[in-house]
Amino acid sequence: MYIDSHCHLDFPELAANINDVLAAMRSNDVGYGLCISVTLPDFPKVLAVASAHGNLFATVGVHPDYELEIEPTVEDLVRLAQHPKVVGIGETGLDYYRLTGDLEWQRLRFRTHIRAAIQAGKPLIIHTRSAAADTIRIMQEEGAHRARGVMHCFTESWEVAQQAIEQGFYISFSGIVTFKNALTLKEVAQKVPLDRMLIETDSPYLAPVPFRGKTNQPAYVKHVAEEIARLRGITPEQVGEATSANFFELFKAAQPCK
Repeated sequence: MYIDSHCHLDFPELAANINDVLAAMRSNDVGYGLCISVTLPDFPKVLAVASAHGNLFATVGVHPDYELEIEPTVEDLVRLAQHPKVVGIGETGLDYYRLTGDLEWQRLRFRTHIRAAIQAGKPLIIHTRSAAADTIRIMQEEGAHRARGVMHCFTESWEVAQQAIEQGFYISFSGIVTFKNALTLKEVAQKVPLDRMLIETDSPYLAPVPFRGKTNQPAYVKHVAEEIARLRGITPEQVGEATSANFFELFKAAQPCK
C-alpha cells in the first residue's frame, strides 16, 4: 500500500472528478491521502473533502505564497486543529523563489504555525523554496522538534535533509524525483533513511514521469515509490510499506480504516 502524504483534492482540477480520483487511488493501491490546507477561507473545503471519505485526512494552515490572505493566529490554528480529521498544521514555511522584497511577514507566519503545532500537539507540514537557511534557523529557534513534521516536496541538499532529520522531521519526495535532471535529489533519495521518508504527489501539480506535464493525482504516487525503489535497489512494495508506516507514526491523529 502507498499513502499520498500531500495532495490538494479541494482544488478544482481534482474536486470536479473526486469519485474518479478516489477510484484511481484504489486501483493503484493508494490507501490514504492527506488533503493540505493553503488558506483559511478555503479550509472548510479541505475539511469537507476529508470528512466525506474515511481514507482522507486534512491539515489547517496558510501557505507562504499567499501574502494578502487572512493572517492566522496561534489560537485560530489550534482551535481548527481540534477537529478529529485534522492531523497536522500547514502547509507553512518560507518561499523566496516566487516572492521578493521584505518577506518578514512570511517568517512571522511561519513562527505562528510552529507555535500552533507545538500547542496543538500535531506535526508541521513545511514548504521551503530558495529559503533553506532561514527555514532551518527558524525551526531551531522556535523548537520545531517539539512538534516534528515533514519537509514536503523536498528539493534541497543532503545537508539540509540531515538538519531537518536531526529535528525529528521526515523528508517527503514528490514526482520531481522521477525527473531526469533531478540528479541531486536522486542522491538525497538514496541517502535518507527509509524510516524517515514519506512520498507524495502535491497534486494537481508536479506529475511524475510518465505523466509529466499532465494533471497529477494521488494514484500517481506509486511512480514516486517506484523511482525511489530503483535508486535504492529495493522493491516498490518495500518503499510503500515503510512510508505508510512512517505516515501513521508521524500523524498519530490519523486513524487507519478498519
